[in-house]
Amino acid sequence: MSLYDKFVDNKRLRRVTLLALVILLIYLFRGMMSLFLLTFTFTFLSVQLVRAVQRKFPRVKPIWIIAPVYLIIIALLVFVIANYVPQLISQTAKMFASLQKFYESKEVRSNPYLNVIYNYLQQINLDSQIKGAITQVVNYISSVGAVGFNIVVSFLLSFFYASQVEQMNSFGRQFLDSNYGWVFSDLKYYGQKFVNTFGVVLEAQLMIAIVNTALTTITLLFMQMPGIIALAVMVFILSLIPVAGVIISMIPLSFIAYTVGGIRYVIYIIIMIVIIHMIETYFLNPQFMSSMTHLPIFFTFVVLIVSEELIGTWGLIIGIPIFVFFLDILGVHSITKNSKKKRIKLKKTL
Repeated sequence: MSLYDKFVDNKRLRRVTLLALVILLIYLFRGMMSLFLLTFTFTFLSVQLVRAVQRKFPRVKPIWIIAPVYLIIIALLVFVIANYVPQLISQTAKMFASLQKFYESKEVRSNPYLNVIYNYLQQINLDSQIKGAITQVVNYISSVGAVGFNIVVSFLLSFFYASQVEQMNSFGRQFLDSNYGWVFSDLKYYGQKFVNTFGVVLEAQLMIAIVNTALTTITLLFMQMPGIIALAVMVFILSLIPVAGVIISMIPLSFIAYTVGGIRYVIYIIIMIVIIHMIETYFLNPQFMSSMTHLPIFFTFVVLIVSEELIGTWGLIIGIPIFVFFLDILGVHSITKNSKKKRIKLKKTL
């Protein structure tokens, strides 16, 4: 028996080697991580939707399920961009204009307290600071454009995959019967485990988004903000982005709050966002992730902190799935086994 045949027969060794090669490839293509993860997320949600509908209507083809949903999403995005983006731009311009007018007014110079602030701003060369801030905003907008491009490409790729999911699965099974079928068999083994853990975490993030939206909407109702429904939808969509989504939502909410109640309302919004951010980071994320993944809250909290430090914002999304994924491979902990045990206990009690 050749060395290659011995390697193929040693399932544990070949799987460890393959996993190391996959990790190396992911590291080499880390610049495309956002594109990969967004495509995976959109595809996962689309396929789950197709399967849910086909369980009730088996004869319905995936294209007839996915096409209307994607058209509705595109229509909603166009509506939001056409109606709310111009308002956001005009409100931003008004806000900066009013701040500049206040800064250059005689009231600032005549008031002894405000005059101290004015002199301090002159000493720190506020004009150059503003120019530097504008440069940072331009760089941020360019990065947002790159993210937008990744979202569009991921959206299209997920549509093509989900609309032809049966053909894709049939095509993928051909690799299992190839001369190197063991490679694709092991990749399928790892893929199924990661999809199971990722689906559980995605469900937890959905629950977190619902709680965040409810808390934010209640606060906005007390502040008597206009367009509550539209703002609630925006907050819900942004809340699907762990931690960062809550902070991003502060920008449009602050602009709208300024037009309604001035600086005082902006301060209220900032306080609200800080409180909700603390609730999500220190309570919701550990609590929901722990209940969904059956991990102790301490380990969940530590993994969220470490993964965010190592990977960034994406670490808050894939940190827990990766951790549970490795626990499952090591045979320490499995979500599917724990969920099955809970179902058996529920059946016995009933």
